[in-house]
Amino acid sequence: MPPETTPGRPSGPRRVVIVGGGFGGLAAARSLRHADADVTLVDRRNHHLFQPLLYQAAAGALSPSDCASPIRPALKRSPNTTVLMAEVTDVDAERRQVVLDRGDRLEYDSLIVACGGQTSYFGHEEWKDVTCGLKTLADVVDLRKRFYGAFEAAERTEDPVERAEWLTFVVVGGGPTGVEIAGMLAITAQTMKRNFRRIDAAGARVIVLDAGDRVVAAFSPKLSQKVTNDLEELGVTVHEGSRVTAIDERGVTYEADGAGKRIDARTVIWAAGVHAVALTEALARATGASTDRGGRIEVNPDLTVPGHPEISVIGDVASLQGPKGKPLPGLATVAIQQAHHVAKAIRAGGPGASTPFHYLDKGALAVVGRGRAICEVRGLELSGWPAFFTYLGVHLYYLGGQTGRRLGVLIKWIGVRFGERQSALIEGELASVKRASRGAEATEWAPTSSR
Repeated sequence: MPPETTPGRPSGPRRVVIVGGGFGGLAAARSLRHADADVTLVDRRNHHLFQPLLYQAAAGALSPSDCASPIRPALKRSPNTTVLMAEVTDVDAERRQVVLDRGDRLEYDSLIVACGGQTSYFGHEEWKDVTCGLKTLADVVDLRKRFYGAFEAAERTEDPVERAEWLTFVVVGGGPTGVEIAGMLAITAQTMKRNFRRIDAAGARVIVLDAGDRVVAAFSPKLSQKVTNDLEELGVTVHEGSRVTAIDERGVTYEADGAGKRIDARTVIWAAGVHAVALTEALARATGASTDRGGRIEVNPDLTVPGHPEISVIGDVASLQGPKGKPLPGLATVAIQQAHHVAKAIRAGGPGASTPFHYLDKGALAVVGRGRAICEVRGLELSGWPAFFTYLGVHLYYLGGQTGRRLGVLIKWIGVRFGERQSALIEGELASVKRASRGAEATEWAPTSSR
């Protein structure tokens, strides 16, 4: 089948533009390395962020650099691919061009949008200033500074009320990210019990607030209860059916059982929501596509935008129903499989896929701590050490990066087992009640892909 080209342009290799260097974007670029196409991958960073490990870097178990790897070396075997560090701000669907942050434009015959999601505060953007997120490297450094700095501040103060506030950590959201960071913080606090003389570090309170009936609701009730039990054994307090109504510099107000309640805490971690990045709004305007409540583009079954077979949307910014009638989850495996589906069609000469995408569910994982994890694969439920080793194997497999990276991370994990923190330094000022490095954060961008 001869390649399709944009009417009115000279013949030659197809021009494929990929927006986003996350799991989906990288998979698409790699799948096109043997295609008769000139591929351009555009990302606002020059690195791929491995978000499943961000919570470990936030707790000091890994260094932030362990969670990121440069995009260019990852595509060194793709001679037909150019990488641009830039931000796509708009799409001109009529002219088949994407507009970059400096006003320059890239023409395309096929466009793959894989720009991922960003933290959603459900209309309360003011909460961003008094909470810690877990989406970017800046978030990780901020949370690590806040976490370790809280113990230093508690050691220094003479006020028991203020000390209790510093030693209380609230995690909003009981999804996989929320339970993972809660478990890791509780374990880390326990390893520091002999590091301080005036406070009991191991007595730090970690509290999870979740608006749903149970944590990790995507799993079965049995595994969900297992996670709750594991968290409680680690000393984490879990409040289900608790809807946050206000967050300020000194704590969280929430509603449970019809009553308003308050937790005084200096550190609040936000792990409750994800929303598509702003580019999806521009794409919707340019194409007339519909979006769901999370801002994701509602795509055709073949992942193309209605009326635009040359534009494919994959990963966290695509809204597509799965076999059970629910939208496919924002997992790396979903984005990767969608990338391969679209790239296969482009290699065959099409502007995008023309056959429906079928997701092969490879299961879901969540880890609470050492030896504490759950795994659900096609009806098979695992917990404890079998699930934990499955978690380690899967994450090392998808980690990738430069030679020896997997081994390096594995060695660090083993070191953490014996209480060795890889990155427990407080850089710059002592923790404050405001988010750290707001100026620096302005140079960071939303992640290109989430879990």
